[in-house]
Amino acid sequence: MIIVMKQDASAAQSEAAVKRIKELGYEPHVIRGQRRDVIGAVGDERGKMVLQSLESMSGVDKVVPILRPYKLASLEVCPQPSQVEIVPGVVVGGPEIIIMAGPCAVESEEQIVYTAKAVKRAGAQMLRGGAFKPRTSPYSFQGMEEDGLKLLDIARQETGLPFVTEVVNPRDVEMVARYADVLQVGARNVQNFALLKMLGQLDKPILLKRGMATTIQEYLMSAEYILAEGNRRVILCERGIRTFETATRNTLDISAVPVLKEQTHLPVIVDPSHATGHASLVPSMCYASVAAGCDGLIVEVHPTPETAASDGPQSLRPAEFADMMMKLKEFAKVSGRTLGGDA
Repeated sequence: MIIVMKQDASAAQSEAAVKRIKELGYEPHVIRGQRRDVIGAVGDERGKMVLQSLESMSGVDKVVPILRPYKLASLEVCPQPSQVEIVPGVVVGGPEIIIMAGPCAVESEEQIVYTAKAVKRAGAQMLRGGAFKPRTSPYSFQGMEEDGLKLLDIARQETGLPFVTEVVNPRDVEMVARYADVLQVGARNVQNFALLKMLGQLDKPILLKRGMATTIQEYLMSAEYILAEGNRRVILCERGIRTFETATRNTLDISAVPVLKEQTHLPVIVDPSHATGHASLVPSMCYASVAAGCDGLIVEVHPTPETAASDGPQSLRPAEFADMMMKLKEFAKVSGRTLGGDA
């Protein structure tokens, strides 16, 4: 249920409503609005009508049922788009389209620092790089683990770029959180609920990728696991779904961007690299994603894709990335957004 406070409701009246929600056995989630506060009451669906009694409390305007199965991710709870601040000046969901770029896997200090400097020159606001690499084959390169995180930290110090990296195992959450600015949940872990609950207890932004066979409702329910634990800093990422098509690695569901915008207040970014699997297709999908209304892109860039330890065929070279960024500014401008600090 949503408890909508009156515009002139006092802080004491909001606190009284929160207290009563707890007494009724529900978990209150307060959303501060510009004009009024809204309180989401989450808990057992079977007895939720008892919350209707809150309409008689001072300062309460109305009590409205949340129709979606996902509660805190729903636009019903938060009708205004959420913005997730990574560091001061880098906000996902604001007027600026945020570009995260870097190699699929961290391989060496030289590789990650060189790439970080290159993508920053081209206009990226964030660095991406994998220290832990969940792979289909147990014999494939699995990442440098904590040594990779240390190299990402060096690249951050060299360039000032915050970085996003994947966490795979719940036991590694605390360690990855010590280093990373944003923790990524990969497609394979979108329904690893133990991991999602742990991430929900952090005060760190979480980048949640859609699973390759996950419906949008299932995807938003996964986001709900993080939100329900108290972490509101969730960024959604469409990265392609599995279909019968074999010409691309996955099928990029561009329609997911406007669909998500109609159903959730959470910011939405797109990963065209994993979606297509081919570097030549990445720029076109970046342009299409911006036109569809995404809040950001996460793009793989490697100085020498032919020698990459992971996903070389889908990685742009730095010069190709820079060229794409120049053209992307025009798409951002038409869409009413900015890119890479452009006014």
